[in-house]
Amino acid sequence: MAWSGTVGSEHVAHVLGFPRIGAQRELKFAMESFWQGESDEAALRAAGKELRARHWQAQAAAGMDYVAVGDFAWYDHVLGTLALLGALPARFNLDASRLDLAGYYTMARGNKDHFAMEMTKWFDTNYHYLVPEWTPELSFDGGVDWLFDEIGEAQAQLSSTSSSAQAKVVLLGPLSLLFLGKIKSGLSHKLDLLPKVVAGYEKLLARLRDKGVTLVQIDEPILALELDGEWLDAFRPTYGALSDVAPSLLLTTYFDTVGEHADLLRSLPVAGVHLDGVRGVAQLQEFADKWPRDKVLSIGIVDGRNIWRCDLDAALATLKPLHDKLGKRLWVASSCSLLHVPVDLAGENKLDEEIRSWLAFATQKLDEIFVLKQALSGNADVVVGQFSAARAALAARRSSPRIHNALVQKRLKAIADTDADRASAFPARIATQQQRWNLPAFPTTTIGSFPQTPQIRQTRAAYKRGEMGHLDYLNKMRDEIRLVVGKQEELGLDVLVHGEPERNDMVEYFGEQLWGYAFTANGWVQSYGSRCVKPPFIYGDVYRPEAMTVGWSQFAQSLTQKPMKGMLTGPVTMLQWSFVRDDQPRATTALQIALALRDEVCDLEKAGIGMIQIDEPAFREGLPLKAGEWKDYLGWAVRVFRISAAGVRDETQIHTHMCYSEFNDILPWIAAMDADVITIETSRSDMELLDGFGRYRYPNDIGPGVYDIHSPRIPNVDDMVRLMEKARGVIPDQRLWVNPDCGLKTRNWPETYEALARMVQAARRLRETTATVKAA
Repeated sequence: MAWSGTVGSEHVAHVLGFPRIGAQRELKFAMESFWQGESDEAALRAAGKELRARHWQAQAAAGMDYVAVGDFAWYDHVLGTLALLGALPARFNLDASRLDLAGYYTMARGNKDHFAMEMTKWFDTNYHYLVPEWTPELSFDGGVDWLFDEIGEAQAQLSSTSSSAQAKVVLLGPLSLLFLGKIKSGLSHKLDLLPKVVAGYEKLLARLRDKGVTLVQIDEPILALELDGEWLDAFRPTYGALSDVAPSLLLTTYFDTVGEHADLLRSLPVAGVHLDGVRGVAQLQEFADKWPRDKVLSIGIVDGRNIWRCDLDAALATLKPLHDKLGKRLWVASSCSLLHVPVDLAGENKLDEEIRSWLAFATQKLDEIFVLKQALSGNADVVVGQFSAARAALAARRSSPRIHNALVQKRLKAIADTDADRASAFPARIATQQQRWNLPAFPTTTIGSFPQTPQIRQTRAAYKRGEMGHLDYLNKMRDEIRLVVGKQEELGLDVLVHGEPERNDMVEYFGEQLWGYAFTANGWVQSYGSRCVKPPFIYGDVYRPEAMTVGWSQFAQSLTQKPMKGMLTGPVTMLQWSFVRDDQPRATTALQIALALRDEVCDLEKAGIGMIQIDEPAFREGLPLKAGEWKDYLGWAVRVFRISAAGVRDETQIHTHMCYSEFNDILPWIAAMDADVITIETSRSDMELLDGFGRYRYPNDIGPGVYDIHSPRIPNVDDMVRLMEKARGVIPDQRLWVNPDCGLKTRNWPETYEALARMVQAARRLRETTATVKAA
């Protein structure tokens, strides 16, 4: 289908989506208030409506020709798409046409009768989506009307202002939706559902057209993956059917190049295609050279994944040759949704002014897109000041003495291959460790954090504001550690943790103590649901000036005779969950972090901490989308983890933790990390993730999570034993640990205590069965 809109005298500017959570996390607090019964659905809906209006106004005021409608979600946009189509997981027995937010959150979070939908990473980001559950009886005939209500709101708002902006509906495409789900029963292939899915999208798109929508952004991010022939062959007939009934479709790809699909994308009956011009700049000229005359080409030239100011000169230089080929059919956009960056830099009044001048958040990225549109449209004289300011900021950043550290550079050059190796192989190490610790079968532990109560947060905030002295703060945190250690002793856990009351976030806490990192006051980004993180950003060489955790761990160990784990965040996760400098390879930055963590690991060992957990939940997340690029990433990712861990003696046990990712295709590399114990999230998939570890014969100790900490549902002992029995079917008893699937910071104390008590009881029951078998 040719583009049916009007091509004016200027290029079109737009973004693929805007952060939904709010600059002050307004949606987070509204959701949590609703969950806790402190407010009703009407209040939550009012908060969402206010945020949507604010974000549409920001886009229109910045000069965007289209504002994104449909990028908002009450928890997750994938679950929102299922609710819109009516394809809710059958096991919840919910009527999609009558779905309220309480039912919606039952699927997202679970309850006493249902475990929550599985959650995993959205491609290679730190955003998590809820995984669709595919069964033959699913219907795609339509569900909630929430999107249509939002369209009405946007159209009314835009018509009441002097803005010429129009509403652009954002949808997850049918093939990506199908691909991202999991078959639960009765299907031989996900594509078996395609006829139903296409029919559902036809109905939805026809209704959007009747609503007066002229443009639908339909996201197909799976095109950035290495798809097999069956999936690729499905695109032409699918879009052939949809184009007959739909408004103009802008098919959107992002996160990597799609050059291998150029012929396919040129031939699809859509009004235009969006390409990622940040991660896939090399593909742009090839597309422009042969682009059909009846289609627009949207180029995402402003980075939606990082917070550095755009190099406007370089961006314009990239766009100009495309402009020469395409004219006004060239649209200017963000590379992907701005969901992955904070909302607005304006609130960062305490940020160092020099560093602040190097940054751009979502609101500032709108301005950058508009400036580039103006320059392309022959209005360069209007934006000459913006180009000059960007040029000066980039030059200042490149020449700043803050960027490089001679000590770090010297140490990088001195690294030897042997720095990545433990003294002995795992069989010898584990024998030494078992002799030291004498743990029972199925030892119990937790992942690290315990409930972050309001009192803990208030104490940290008061200390940060200077309202509390250091000694008073230290004593209050020690009181919290005493409480956590005491409760773990009461429960009968075998390996304890100090609970991390002093930590705001597992990356931010460490970044605050490392040179080369900087921090924001309100740089919040949604990770999942109401969970928001405030990623630090790495602007220079990373160096550890002093110990970061030793005092806390040493104090906690003094309270118990049981082993106390030291808790660290691993180098890959420190990299992935930060906004990373773009002036050197990511591998080099990760190596700098690994050296800093190696010093901390060695200091913990010297302080008498004999178990040290180096968490790497983002290890899989960093994997490139194209399998051909995996080897390089996995090679340096494994190496930096090993360098961080390998400086200790055999008797010191190294743990790691991974969660909410698919691991089966990289198990040899996970094994190569050579952690003595790995704990993984498996409860939401009903131990499905563990099957691969069994088939691979994973060589080291493993703790599969026996309950989902992101759900308020507390499983009973029988449920936990059942999951562990499944684990015993693929992993030998002597290598199994028992633990939750993630940290407990987001839970409250009553549910935490009850869940852990049941977990300990489950472990004891497993030990009884083991003893019975041995006696027989």
